Amino acid sequence: MYKLLTSLACLLILLQANTTFAESNRYQQFPQTAEGTGKVFMGREIAHVMGYQGAGWLEREGREKEERTDLLIQQLHLKKSMVIADIGAGTGYLSRRLSEKVGANGVIYAVDVQPEMMSKIKALAKKHSNIQPVLSQVDDVKLAENSLDMAIMVDVYHELEYPFETIQSLLKALKPQAQLILVEYRAEDDKVKIKETHKMSEAQIIKELTIHPLKWQTTIHSLPLQHIVIFTKQ
Repeated sequence: MYKLLTSLACLLILLQANTTFAESNRYQQFPQTAEGTGKVFMGREIAHVMGYQGAGWLEREGREKEERTDLLIQQLHLKKSMVIADIGAGTGYLSRRLSEKVGANGVIYAVDVQPEMMSKIKALAKKHSNIQPVLSQVDDVKLAENSLDMAIMVDVYHELEYPFETIQSLLKALKPQAQLILVEYRAEDDKVKIKETHKMSEAQIIKELTIHPLKWQTTIHSLPLQHIVIFTKQ
């Protein structure tokens, strides 16, 4: 019995050491490129966050035609009364479109880390009563556990300062079998004229997201510039 307890204690110490090692080596820092932060996660350089100064670009007149946001909304198959988190909501461009689909009994949590963007979302929430502004942290989405039917990030994940921790916090907020949807500019397509650190390949997205209890469901390629990569919480 003593030998068994000793072996179990050694195993526990080893597991704790491995966990600590994994956490301490989760991110690497290299000299930053002209387009990135120099912080690397799973072989990918994390991009700089688009600041609130880029709000005008998010609301540009040609965005609907260029990105076909209408097709994106169709592919989500939204239902009335759904509770959805728009992570990295920015100006609320997507949030207000989602709010129309889920109806008065639905909820759209418009989540952003920048206080300056929050002021824009709060103004939007005065016109759309089902939009709720949420100021997040760089590693925590600040949403209640088991509260979401769906979460979506449009051109956001590649900018997360702490992608692992942010997804972990979001997983707590997702209900079992809820969907997590990433929309990212296609890195595989040279015709997509976006800075390299602001694009992601389908393979890289799946690689990073499936280290969590998330199952890749499908990838939709119907948008002109982006792919829609859909996961379900396991």
